Amino acid sequence: MTQAKNLENPVKQASRMLAVLVFMLTSIFAANAAQAQIMPESFADLAESVSPAVVNITTSTTINAREDNQGNTPFDDLFRNFQDRDGDRPPERRGSALGSGFIISADGYVVTNNHVIVDADEIVIELFDGGFLDAVIVGRDERTDLALLKVEADEPLPFVNFGDSDIMRVGDWVLAIGNPLGQGFSVSAGIVSARGRTLSGVYDDFIQTDAAINRGNSGGPLFNLKGEVIGVNTAILSPSGGSIGIGFSMASAVVENVILQLREFGETRRGWLGVSIRDLTEDLADEFGLENTNGVYVIDVPEGPAKDAGILTNDVILTFDGEDVLNTRELISVVALAPVGGSVRVVVFRDGNTQTLLVTLGRLEDALQASASTGSDAPEGPAAEQLETHGMLLAELNEEMRDRFMIGDESNGVVILQVEEGSDVAVKGLRPGDVIVEVAQAAVQTPADVLARIDSAREAGRRSVLLLVRSQGSGRFVALSISE
Repeated sequence: MTQAKNLENPVKQASRMLAVLVFMLTSIFAANAAQAQIMPESFADLAESVSPAVVNITTSTTINAREDNQGNTPFDDLFRNFQDRDGDRPPERRGSALGSGFIISADGYVVTNNHVIVDADEIVIELFDGGFLDAVIVGRDERTDLALLKVEADEPLPFVNFGDSDIMRVGDWVLAIGNPLGQGFSVSAGIVSARGRTLSGVYDDFIQTDAAINRGNSGGPLFNLKGEVIGVNTAILSPSGGSIGIGFSMASAVVENVILQLREFGETRRGWLGVSIRDLTEDLADEFGLENTNGVYVIDVPEGPAKDAGILTNDVILTFDGEDVLNTRELISVVALAPVGGSVRVVVFRDGNTQTLLVTLGRLEDALQASASTGSDAPEGPAAEQLETHGMLLAELNEEMRDRFMIGDESNGVVILQVEEGSDVAVKGLRPGDVIVEVAQAAVQTPADVLARIDSAREAGRRSVLLLVRSQGSGRFVALSISE
């Protein structure tokens, strides 16, 4: 009996251990399944619940014939209406445009794109139930192409809330609703194709999606499966002008902050540090004795908050307000979100040691206005540089380069100054004045960015790298050979 009892205990113990293991594995699988986004059998319930808050927008504008067909916004080439094909136009005429938007409050605040309503004399929104309301502009922001409108209604309006775009993952389902090609309310579904895209500025944070977006969808919402707005449909990349499955929506993380400022002040109030900066390269990191390229190299410190706080040329900014700074784009973004007049701690690396400085931020819009009136350089941004690679002489895209090559605000990246005759890039049609927007699906701001992306691709064993190039307002992809 004693021997049988001793044999029984290990069996019971093994059984209990197996049961506990099965329970743990089941719990893990259940948790993963709960986090995974399952494709719904239908989007009908979602579309039905959020559509009443989506509006069609019609604008009316007085157009001078001399000014017609001259782009005024970064996205005119993507969303221009087909008008006046006969060529006979009076000196002055009435023009109209269509777009989309969405209501964010019961008392009638409406979000849309700036390029939908810019220069409009009259703005009318069409509700989902067929009603029409006149709208007025509360505020607009050209840098993010966002605008806030206000309508007055006899009763509370249906509205939608913003969601958290930062938690969206590549492959998540999304729903776009709007007024494509003036056809009225229309729904399209797709997935998040990429995150963190840039098109026209350092404040961009676009979600790329393959949900069908066309002319007229501008300003409409991009929803997650909870019915929350995680993006504002803004632009498409297309050689034909129609959807090819590459659409861009400004992330709600950017939109919500801008809209809050427009609603409170009627304008944006971005923080301003006041430094000229560039990304920290490996060579610079080695020279300073830093372990990696995390940080931002200070090229110049003009009069402003940074100089007042003691930041110097050749400092490396490591953290801003407690957040690590990885590159120039990230620093500009976090500074812009910081409160004007607020004091923040900035950690810099100088002479082999770190120092913490207290900076009282200024207002970017005031600094830009002052620099424009005095003709001085832009108050904050990457410093100019030129580099040569693969038969191209590259330069940063500043105002001088825009004027020289007549490059519009719709393009942002690195401009090609010269192309070597007979080179691979010349054969593939690249020309001076073309703008390299992305290298290997990553946005570039400086020539050093281009070289760094090419070097990374070569180190990974790739023989070519894909460039996204804008030429005369149109985007195209070019495969650049990088094999030795």
